[in-house]
Amino acid sequence: MSVSKVSAGIPVISVTADSLPEAWEKTVIAVWDNGTDIRTQYDKPDDPPSRDATAIVTVADPFAEPRIHKNFPGGPEELESYRQEVVSGIHDHWIDPAAGKWTYTYHERLFAYTPVGDLRVPDAPRPFDPVDQIRYIVENLAECHHSRRAQAVTWMPSADPRTDDPPCLQRIWCRLTDSPDGPMHLDMNTHWRSRDLYKAWFMNVYALTDLQRIIADEIAARIDKPVRVGRYVDISDSLHIYGAYFHDAKVEVEKMKASSFTARAWESTHPAFEMMTNEARQRLAKDPDFYAKPAS
Repeated sequence: MSVSKVSAGIPVISVTADSLPEAWEKTVIAVWDNGTDIRTQYDKPDDPPSRDATAIVTVADPFAEPRIHKNFPGGPEELESYRQEVVSGIHDHWIDPAAGKWTYTYHERLFAYTPVGDLRVPDAPRPFDPVDQIRYIVENLAECHHSRRAQAVTWMPSADPRTDDPPCLQRIWCRLTDSPDGPMHLDMNTHWRSRDLYKAWFMNVYALTDLQRIIADEIAARIDKPVRVGRYVDISDSLHIYGAYFHDAKVEVEKMKASSFTARAWESTHPAFEMMTNEARQRLAKDPDFYAKPAS
């Protein structure tokens, strides 16, 4: 881990880890110990300022085991629900800003990006057809393996600045790298304007790296050559632990500092994790809204 601090301003933190649980723990500790104190637009009057940093987190092997952290705020059921929300769009039907519901999902922005002037107006003109940006990434890299243009964006400058909860994820960038003695690898970078480190980061990265796997598999099918998941780099302009979470976060940080992350991690093949994940898939197949409900 490295931390760059200037006399004033937000510190810059760089973390490198082999796996997702290790990366989450190292980053939580780094921001807890080195983040600057700064208020947010979501604080209640009695909340302390958040701990905040600009962060670059590198995960050498996103599918290295153990892959699951047992103590992230949530559980296997919520994790599977969120994964399907991102890669399959099971909650795209919650998008209805005119009714006070969601203004977007990441799946909708990545797989059906449709610019609009005002998201809150049901019949606002949509001058362009939806764009499947993930299909573009696959096609671009299948055609030119070393392309630097394989990216997808979420931000809609025509509409997002006027909403109360605009997207945190801003961009995905992918590139293929050759291996002299084996298959190609798909590297992925994700860029975030703002990020809840304590409650959202692990679920975000679990889902986005599964999307990385899906993209790699689809490229492999097109070029008839193996493509493996490469390193994952996660870049956040504002990576923060909200002051409202300090009580719970402090307990977890003490555990993280006292022992190896492996004491709090599961392999993805752990019987308990597999059982709960399979149950979640069965329930979600019948009712995509089983584990969460949209705002109203």
